[in-house]
Amino acid sequence: MKLSRIAGGDPECRSGDCPTVYATDKDGTIAIQGFLVDHKTPTTEAVVAVPEEVLREAARALGW
Repeated sequence: MKLSRIAGGDPECRSGDCPTVYATDKDGTIAIQGFLVDHKTPTTEAVVAVPEEVLREAARALGW
């Protein structure tokens, strides 16, 4: 899956581990990089915590 950054992540982040929202090449789908949360999910899913401002930035970038 191809990802394009649309919000979040610190421009100074060099380690690649900053919470970020990505557009994907699959219509209607976004990907979120965040901090792992201790919550049981199916093997193909995960729950991550992302700062609220990152999601607000993503919504603005997508024109929502």
